[in-house]
Amino acid sequence: MRSLFATAASVMVLALAGCGDNATERAATGGIGGAVVAGPVGAVAGATVGAATAD
Repeated sequence: MRSLFATAASVMVLALAGCGDNATERAATGGIGGAVVAGPVGAVAGATVGAATAD
């Protein structure tokens, strides 16, 4: 059950990380998505993935 939750959380963070027109917006949406799913650690991970997502 725990691995299922972790997988679902990862998919949600990656899905939200791609939203936005530029790197700043993608980092912001990824950070918000990560914070909702996994708290402060998820916010950092989501922002990192969002900023690294290529156009």
